[in-house]
Amino acid sequence: MLNTYFRVIVGVMVLLSVVLSVYVSPNWMWFTVFIGVNLIQSAFTKWCLLETILQKLGVKNEGTSCNVK
Repeated sequence: MLNTYFRVIVGVMVLLSVVLSVYVSPNWMWFTVFIGVNLIQSAFTKWCLLETILQKLGVKNEGTSCNVK
């Protein structure tokens, strides 16, 4: 379940930042860069802030969300 929530939230955030960069300001692309950097760092550190937040909100962990195996 955690994996599903993670993928939906990250996908929505990326799409939202692209839409905002087109219609509001190109600086919103930095948010997309931030998301990408977080995904890359989670691959090396095995830690993801979004995963921690979702677990504290009570989402059940059925495997890792940032590092799908």
